[in-house]
Amino acid sequence: MSAYKKSEDYYNKSFVRSVNAALEGVVHTLQKERSMRLHFFIGFFALLAGIYFNLTGVEFMILCFAVTFVLVAEMFNTAIEATIDLVSDEFHPLAKIAKDVGAGAVFVSAINAALTGYILLFRPIITIIGSPFSLIKQSSWHITLIVILGVIGMVLLIKVIRREKNLLRGGMPSGHSAVAFAVWAVVTLVTGEALVGVLVFLLAVLIAKSRMAVGVHTLGQVIAGGILGTLAALLVFQLLA
Repeated sequence: MSAYKKSEDYYNKSFVRSVNAALEGVVHTLQKERSMRLHFFIGFFALLAGIYFNLTGVEFMILCFAVTFVLVAEMFNTAIEATIDLVSDEFHPLAKIAKDVGAGAVFVSAINAALTGYILLFRPIITIIGSPFSLIKQSSWHITLIVILGVIGMVLLIKVIRREKNLLRGGMPSGHSAVAFAVWAVVTLVTGEALVGVLVFLLAVLIAKSRMAVGVHTLGQVIAGGILGTLAALLVFQLLA
């Protein structure tokens, strides 16, 4: 009987220690990782929105899973980084790959959560603010945001397909040029003023030229970026404006 009590007490203490260790891990990640705090607060408000808009049980469960998936991915990424730093404090290509893959897992989980939240909360939000197309037509900054995000997404996709080594610096096409000329196209179409369009066009050319001046992009890359940004803006306006 005493042996049974002893094993039960040991189990209870071990369980409590495990829970405490787990909570310390969560608290540590929240305290030390800014991205974890950001994901936590976004997830928290997303869940509040799900409760407010009275999602079904299945929908709310899917939303909870998406939010939890992001937080778990962030914690695994933190654990991977801590383990690598413990093993070696010197730069190693394999260590960089491990950290990049961990960060990539967080990024993919965050995209999944964003799409899940959009799908689940789109309809109830639209019932309050109205049709998205009428909203876009009434406010030009919505179209501008869509254009910029779309251009950045296309630039990154092209660089991934081309297997560029650095997605944020250099490579085909120039992201800075694409965004600059996309903004020029949006400003020109929204204002309808020739002088404003010319001035913004000159600014876009200066941005593209600066990328060449610092040796980050070639002439062909900035031209490709400019064409991509302009065509993307025109396409969005044709579809939504």
